[in-house]
Amino acid sequence: MPTAMIIGASRGIGLELARQYAAAGWRVHATTRTPAQPGKLGPLSGDINLHELEVRNAGHIAALAKAVASEGIDVFIHNAGVSNRRLSRDEVMQINAEAPIAVTQALLPAVERGAGKKIVLMTSQLGARYGSSRRLSTYGESKAVLNDMFRELAPAWGQAGLIAIVMHPGWVRTDMGGAAASLSVEESARGMRQVIDGLTPAHHGRFWTWDGREHAW
Repeated sequence: MPTAMIIGASRGIGLELARQYAAAGWRVHATTRTPAQPGKLGPLSGDINLHELEVRNAGHIAALAKAVASEGIDVFIHNAGVSNRRLSRDEVMQINAEAPIAVTQALLPAVERGAGKKIVLMTSQLGARYGSSRRLSTYGESKAVLNDMFRELAPAWGQAGLIAIVMHPGWVRTDMGGAAASLSVEESARGMRQVIDGLTPAHHGRFWTWDGREHAW
């Protein structure tokens, strides 16, 4: 049975990814800040294992790595993130840029043990600089910094036999994306799963969209 890990699965895109992978027969490790109150994660059917994770909490990260110490992760997706509403710039940077790298690094041994060896970090087209120093929002800047950190680490991850990408999920109707967004969570998650299924070493280290197009940095 293949295994997926979804970081940030309590709602929106992460919740739908967990649902779709479980429905397809995968074993799913899903993180939430409140596993005792799983919300919509609770009723999902399938082999879904909940883990407590506040992505800035080093103890939580270590406990998650320990929990899967004997397993292999075929697909690792870091989806957790925030907008810049009601949060300081430093908090947004910690959650959207620093935490995805820290969590991924801690889970690398589990991904290396998996057969799929795939890593997907959720970014956004709002973090694309298009080769210039254009002004970005706090949210966009956090995603640009994540992209920069990913590009620094991607060569080493590739040498370790991993296939790692950053992915833009599209403009999705979630709490963050808003009701006017063009995509449902079902469409976005389905498209991303198709892209992930088709990943090969040739895709490694690049910026992809939910529908399989390469995006400029």
